[in-house]
Amino acid sequence: MQLTLVAGARPNFMKVAPLLMAARRAGVTYRLVHTGQHYDADMSDRFFEELELPRPDAHLGVGSGSHAAQTARVMAAFDEEIAQHPADIVVVVGDVNSTLACALVAAKRNIPVAHVEAGLRSGDRRMPEEINRVLTDHLADWLFTTEESAAENLVAEGIPSSRIHFVGNVMIDTLLYHRQRASARPVLGELDLSPRGYALCTLHRPSNVDTPESALNTIAALREIAARITTVVPLHPRSKGRLQEFGLFDQLARIERLIVTGPKGYLDFLALMNQARFVFTDSGGIQEETTALGVPCLTFRENTERPVTLTHGTNQLVGIDPARIAEAVDRLLAGHGPAGRVPHLWDGRAAERILDVLRHVPAGAEGPAQKEAHAAVA
Repeated sequence: MQLTLVAGARPNFMKVAPLLMAARRAGVTYRLVHTGQHYDADMSDRFFEELELPRPDAHLGVGSGSHAAQTARVMAAFDEEIAQHPADIVVVVGDVNSTLACALVAAKRNIPVAHVEAGLRSGDRRMPEEINRVLTDHLADWLFTTEESAAENLVAEGIPSSRIHFVGNVMIDTLLYHRQRASARPVLGELDLSPRGYALCTLHRPSNVDTPESALNTIAALREIAARITTVVPLHPRSKGRLQEFGLFDQLARIERLIVTGPKGYLDFLALMNQARFVFTDSGGIQEETTALGVPCLTFRENTERPVTLTHGTNQLVGIDPARIAEAVDRLLAGHGPAGRVPHLWDGRAAERILDVLRHVPAGAEGPAQKEAHAAVA
C-alpha cells in the first residue's frame, strides 16, 4: 500500500505527524506532500522541525491568494505530483483549501480518498472551511471522525455509515506526545508570565479581521480581556497584515497589558496554552486542545463545528459582542467555568486506528476496529 499524505497549512502539520509515525511503525510506504498553502517559515518550517516531521517528499509551493486561485493552484500542482507518483490512497486532513483540492484531484483520478477529521459541521456555509468539509466528505471513501456527532452529520447527508470510522482525534495524539517536551520550554519566563496569570488569544478567522468593522470589534474584545488579565496574542501574519492595511495595528499594540508577539512554534504555543488561565480563540483545533488539557476556552464565534468541546469539554461559545465577552471573562475569573472531561477515544491512539482501518478494511466496509469503537460508545 502506497499512501500520499497531504499537509497544506499549520493545523495540518499536527494532524499528519502521528499518521506518519503510525505508518512507519506499520511498515507502510508513503509520500508526504506539502502544498505550501502556509509558506512562511514561522508557520511551516518551524513546525516540521518541532513535530519531528520528515522533510516533505514534494513541496508544491502554491502560496497565498483568493480561495478560488489558491484551490486551483493546489489542484494543478497536485495533479502533476500524483501523475508522476501514483498512490493507492490519498489521505487528506482537516478543512483547509488544500484538503478539498487534493481530494478532488484524487477522486477525478479514481484514487480512493481518506478524510481525517470528517463530519464536523458548524452549519454556517459562509465559512470557507465549512464548504471544504462538506465537499471533501462527499468525495471520501473512508471518513475518520473525532466525535460521535460527526457520524450523525454524515449519515444525515446521505453518506453510508459503512464508510464512517470513529477513531478519535489525531491532534490529541500529537498534543499528548509533545506535552512533556513543551513543559520545559522557557517561553513563560521570556514573556515575564506566571502560570495561570494570563490569557492566551488567537485570532485569524476572516469574519473577525477581514473588514475594518470586524477588526475594530476584535480590538474592542481584546481590550475588554486585557483590562481584566494580562493577555498574550501571538498574532497570525494574515491578521497582522489586515490590521496594518486598515491602519489599526498601532491601536492594538497600545492596549495596556496586551502582549503582541509573532507566531509561536508548536512547543512554545503548547506551553503557553497549557499554563494559561484561559484561552480566547476563533480556532477550531484550539477548542479541542484546550478540552484535552483541561484549560478553559472562550470561543470568539457564534457557532462551532466541535460540539463535543461544549458538551464534554471546557469550551464556551461567547459570540462576538465585546460586552458579552467581558461578562464571560468575569464569570470565568470568578471560578464559574465548565470543569470538562476528555472525550471518548482522545487517548493518543487515533493514528494507530486509522492505519489499522486503511490496511485491513476495504473502502466502504466496516471492520473490526470500527465495530470495537461502536461497541465502546454503546
